[in-house]
Amino acid sequence: MDEVGRPESDHSDLRKDLERYKIVVAELQRTIRDLETQLNTATTMAEMPQVVVTQPELHNTLNRLVRKVAMIVQSEKCVIMLFQAESGELSVLPPALGLNTEQQRAFRVKATEGVTGSVFREGDPVVFNDAVQDGRTIKDLVAFLHVRNGVCVPLVTKKKDEQERVVEQRTIGVMHVFNKRFGQEFNDDDVRLLSMLADQAAAVISNAQLYIQISEEKEELADTLESMTTGVIVVAQSGEVRLFNPAAQRMLGVGSGNEYQGRPYTEVVEDDHVRGLIGSTLGVETEQVAEFSAGNGDDRIYQAQTTLIRGDNGAVQNVVAIFNDITDIRNVEQMKTAFVSTVSHELRTPLTSIKGFIATLLEDEEGYYDEATRREFYEIINQSCDRLKRLIDDLLNISRIEAGRSLDLRLQDVEVREVVDRIVQAQQSYTDRHQLVVEIAPGVPQRIHVDQDKFEQILDNLLGNAIKYAPDGGAIRIEGHDEGEFVRFGVTDQGLGVPEAARERIFERFEKIQGREHIKGTGIGLYLVKVLAQYHRSPSGERGEVWLAWTEEGVGSTFSFRLPKLTVTMESQEKE
Repeated sequence: MDEVGRPESDHSDLRKDLERYKIVVAELQRTIRDLETQLNTATTMAEMPQVVVTQPELHNTLNRLVRKVAMIVQSEKCVIMLFQAESGELSVLPPALGLNTEQQRAFRVKATEGVTGSVFREGDPVVFNDAVQDGRTIKDLVAFLHVRNGVCVPLVTKKKDEQERVVEQRTIGVMHVFNKRFGQEFNDDDVRLLSMLADQAAAVISNAQLYIQISEEKEELADTLESMTTGVIVVAQSGEVRLFNPAAQRMLGVGSGNEYQGRPYTEVVEDDHVRGLIGSTLGVETEQVAEFSAGNGDDRIYQAQTTLIRGDNGAVQNVVAIFNDITDIRNVEQMKTAFVSTVSHELRTPLTSIKGFIATLLEDEEGYYDEATRREFYEIINQSCDRLKRLIDDLLNISRIEAGRSLDLRLQDVEVREVVDRIVQAQQSYTDRHQLVVEIAPGVPQRIHVDQDKFEQILDNLLGNAIKYAPDGGAIRIEGHDEGEFVRFGVTDQGLGVPEAARERIFERFEKIQGREHIKGTGIGLYLVKVLAQYHRSPSGERGEVWLAWTEEGVGSTFSFRLPKLTVTMESQEKE
């Protein structure tokens, strides 16, 4: 009996009941923890968005995920790794919980190695509670990442049919958790929970990658359409504008912005030609091409071409109208047409002169013309032949330049004063209304090393232009000055001057000043002399040049050019 008179057997029964109660309480506590875990898991899944469309959204979603996973399975680290087909490795998809930036970069595993590779290849989860002793782990990474134990599960994307049956699945990576808290080991419950979360994570990651790729491609396409110089209008079959890029807005003379999207093209497009082109394409469902000018003071020429976009059933869904500015192309075509006409005239003039005087001499069977007259005729024929030869040489040089072939330089020591005097004397013989004055500064060397023929062509062309564009006559000054490695020559006239609008383009091929069509010329002279000068290089590599040094309308102009005192070939420069 005890102090209160109870039998000892009663105490034994109470102790047994107490032990049973403790066991029941422990089981209830485990059940509560399991229910809390499942509630947390459900909450985590509910918080994970199924559609992620930007990189920041994906980063934030994964950041929440790895923290929730670590909390649920009581791990210190959580890492998601994706397979990289290019390298055959699995690498970390940031963010990773418990790994610093250096560890994340270094954590790369081949798909044929370690626990990571095994789970990725075979698709079965793996638990290891002694990372150092487990033969499946990579010991260098275990030490570097400070891993004691862990769980690895596959990330599998699943494609389902309408009956929610899995028809296709693909492993895209793995999910790791490392180091169970409080010194505990991972168990089957951890594997089950982690597998559930991994399925959810795989779906989010796969969808996010697809959305992000599509979004980036869409943004790239939008940026391209925004920045391109070609105009683009996309019109739906219903007549609504889907796209109206800035270049098209500029070409058609409408305001900039996105307020046109969704509106009928008949309200947006004001130009009758373009509106009719789009309407006709929609009506007859046939691609078309047209040229138009937008008007409103815009004299540029545009080419519009329409194309059809059809759906899978073959029905027209959209019409795309593409606009290109072809003004320069048409201008070049016009200039070439004018050039051919001008060259034909330029060729005909000396040929007519040559034929006329030769015919006159042949008909003089009785010796009507004396020797002096005959010699005068011969000189005119000779000058006409020279003029014809210069024109043909210019055309051949232009042809070589246009074909991308270099012009040959025949370099030699050239007497500066002798060349200048000869060109001046030849040009003076063509005019009695101009006085040609030569002034060579004392510092100019007696000889320079250049291509004599090209030196003569440059000076002859500039001097001929000075005479041609000073129809009222006057003095023309030819000056020479020393400029270090170069000699600079200038030709100044008292002529018409160059209009401001023509100054930037005057050295372009086929360019002729508007309003001066009565002054004959091919429009290639200044372009050619610019190229001829640039073919001369000094030992330092600096090119020769030709430029408009001064001009004033109705007063005159000065065209200058520089040639090296010592011209070297490209091969010589490379050897140096």
